[in-house]
Amino acid sequence: MPFVRHPSSAVRCLALGLVVTAVSALSACSSVSDRLPSVGSVVTPYKIDIVQGNVVTREQAQALRAGMAREQVRDLLGSPLLASVFHADRWDYVFTFRRQGQATQSRRLTVFFKDAVLERFESDELPSEAEFVASLDTSRKPGKAPVLQATEEQLKAFEARNAVVTGGTNPPPVAPATNYPPLESPGAAK
Repeated sequence: MPFVRHPSSAVRCLALGLVVTAVSALSACSSVSDRLPSVGSVVTPYKIDIVQGNVVTREQAQALRAGMAREQVRDLLGSPLLASVFHADRWDYVFTFRRQGQATQSRRLTVFFKDAVLERFESDELPSEAEFVASLDTSRKPGKAPVLQATEEQLKAFEARNAVVTGGTNPPPVAPATNYPPLESPGAAK
């Protein structure tokens, strides 16, 4: 009698072949992932910019003078971020700016008072106002400035598009109403 394979042996061979193929494919994936960046490192979630504290610029620090009253300093720099009960003669202005993909900016200015007047101040290197604003807007590329004056041809074309018909008379403006309906119905006051 000729040799006849049992149907279950064909299923076993097919299953074994699928397992070998799957293991080969998975091992190939692990060797590829070592060489290519993962999706998680390419696509990062959006993180908002975090601004904490008072922005104190070089111009503000240059306006500080010894002998200024606390109120004058507060008007110039704003409320201090740190005003300790234990150090009543000292105000700390701390500014921190965290932006995704950039180093954290951190600046500090400390003012010292004696008898309710400014004695001295210490600070990190402070940016000018223009430098600080330029550091905030890194996404915009400076483009070509728009033309702010219209040529004679553009003015004539505008007048032609917006010409008022002068052949007829314009209707007089409607006067506003002087008689208004009551806010409440007559029987509602009961």
